[in-house]
Amino acid sequence: MNRRLLRLLTSRRTKWLVLGVWLVLLMAGGTLGGRLQSVTQNTAEAYLPGSAEATQVIRLQDKVHKEDGMLAVVSYERRSGITPADRANARQAAANLAHFGAVTGPLTARDGQAMQLLVPIAGEGDAVLKAVDTIRHTVERAPPGLDVRVTGPAGGLSDAVKVFGSIDGTLLMVTLAVVVLMLLLTYRSPFLWIVPLVAAGSAYTLSQGVVYLLARAGLTVSGQSTGILAVLVFGAGTDYALLIIARYREELHRHEDKHEAMRLALRRAGPAVLASGATVTVGLLCLLVAELNSTSGLGPVGAAGIVCALAAMTTLLPALLLVLPRGVFWPAVPRFDSAYEEGGRGLWAAVARFVGERQRVIWIGTAVLLGALTLGLMSLKVGPVSNAGQFVGTPDSVAGERVIARHFAAGTGDPAVVIAPTSPGLHDAIANTRGVAQVGGPITGSGYTQYEATLADPPDSPAARDTVDRLRAAVHPLGGRVGGTTAINVDTQRAAVHDGKVIIPLVLGVVFVILVLLLRAVVAPLLLIGTVVLSFAASLGVCGLVFTHVFGFEGVDSGFPLQIFIFLVALGVDYNIFLLTRVREEARRLGTRRGVLRGLTVTGGVITSAGVVLAATFAALATLPLTGLVEMAFAVAFGVLLDTLVVRSLLVPALACDIGAGLWWPGRLRTAPRRESEPRARASVG
Repeated sequence: MNRRLLRLLTSRRTKWLVLGVWLVLLMAGGTLGGRLQSVTQNTAEAYLPGSAEATQVIRLQDKVHKEDGMLAVVSYERRSGITPADRANARQAAANLAHFGAVTGPLTARDGQAMQLLVPIAGEGDAVLKAVDTIRHTVERAPPGLDVRVTGPAGGLSDAVKVFGSIDGTLLMVTLAVVVLMLLLTYRSPFLWIVPLVAAGSAYTLSQGVVYLLARAGLTVSGQSTGILAVLVFGAGTDYALLIIARYREELHRHEDKHEAMRLALRRAGPAVLASGATVTVGLLCLLVAELNSTSGLGPVGAAGIVCALAAMTTLLPALLLVLPRGVFWPAVPRFDSAYEEGGRGLWAAVARFVGERQRVIWIGTAVLLGALTLGLMSLKVGPVSNAGQFVGTPDSVAGERVIARHFAAGTGDPAVVIAPTSPGLHDAIANTRGVAQVGGPITGSGYTQYEATLADPPDSPAARDTVDRLRAAVHPLGGRVGGTTAINVDTQRAAVHDGKVIIPLVLGVVFVILVLLLRAVVAPLLLIGTVVLSFAASLGVCGLVFTHVFGFEGVDSGFPLQIFIFLVALGVDYNIFLLTRVREEARRLGTRRGVLRGLTVTGGVITSAGVVLAATFAALATLPLTGLVEMAFAVAFGVLLDTLVVRSLLVPALACDIGAGLWWPGRLRTAPRRESEPRARASVG
């Protein structure tokens, strides 16, 4: 970092200026961030690519007729057979709900065990949610033994929004609790943990304000993105804080003046922290090229969080530490000792000696282990997940959907929407498509005709998706387009697959360039990229085994591998950056081999703590009742721990030791005249 800037940030007077600037930023961020929920979008159109066929249908519907509403379906089921009292109850409910519009039903199933009401809801957003609540309140008074549910597109939206609406509050509280606990365990101090927590909380407040401004500027911000924002800011921010505080503590032993100690700590730890933040930020911004709006929007949201965390930990955190006495570290207060030398004893010194004595056996063994774990990829089911599979429990809409599928044409209440320029052959093309149970309509307007095709299979099933493909093949020659919930799912999954193929190579290339600039070498970046990718594949392999054979999940969404790749590669490479930058620093004095072992010794504790904190923070996502977030929680937490405890602690150091000075090719450090030739079994770590 620039020395003049460091002096500005760490001088006796300007530390108060830094605190004043942050106070102003927090007031602005808090004011703007409080409005974030008002600009959060969770509609299908906001998630889909603008070029998707289902998106085109949503737009074309306005030409045929102003499509401003959604359908709710009330399902009734009595396995022993619907009774006259049940029918009377359903008719009364239909009458009570008539103010919503033309209620259809009650319609009785052929087997006599179920009924349904189709309730049109005008409006969108909050109007739909309030209407669903009213419908549920109206139909809950049913005869004993009659199972009544509210499903359909409106019921499903209501259940999903309730989950996403609780994400920010619930997740923030759980994340805070996890971070506090991990900081207490890390520092074992009744005071020190408060400082990084205040800095991380400040970064989160500022990031919410920034994301609000981005949303006002046109960025798609979803409930999932805002939930992940909290995890990213607290997780990554705490990691940066741990690294800076550890280096500050080290310098306090060497310098009486705490301002000088902080200046040196930032100068030596700053490049690693900045490179780490840049890697994660640029990796997230690569998501901007995604076709899916939800994925594309996650990139800037996450990047804003990382930048705010980086700013807080390199400016606010040092200022807070400088206004506090050394006693904030109590009971392990770092005292000035001119003869102080970090490392040489303890667990990580023993690990370094172990690596130095058996480096080839270690890197081959760990590489084989990780390779074996990748075999679990054969058990990972990647593809569209049903509505039921998206929830950990069984919400009302999912239970109702199952009732409809058992007793009616499974797509009732959630049809495929077909729009085309008015043509006499359109109806027959739809009706003759295999998998279409019934054709409703037509509705005409502005030269277009709309039909609704009730599918024979559940709208979230593979068979229904195949029917949509057949429908599209049938109506495309007539200029038609097919939309609706099933088509939205088809287009979403295909866009997710496309995004993975484009973004994963792009992120790898960007991360490689950053590492080359940081380490001034080519071999070391290739080593880090290769090991992180291997760790990512191994983590997905374990996910395949655990999700299928332990949790019993239906599978993972097509976008899951890309999201986990971004988090594991961008965040996972952090720890290797922290390690290799310290190794490079030590290699200048000691040579590459001894520099690797010493770097592992002095950074082992803090990097492991950072990895555990980040893993625990992401694990907080598992408290939410969405299968996708539980899967993300496990995948990132396990992947970070695997990267921290195996890749960074054993595989990378062992490979670096075996490669030796060639690690820095083609940089100057590879020719440093150090003691590379001393016997490996007796290599010093001090």
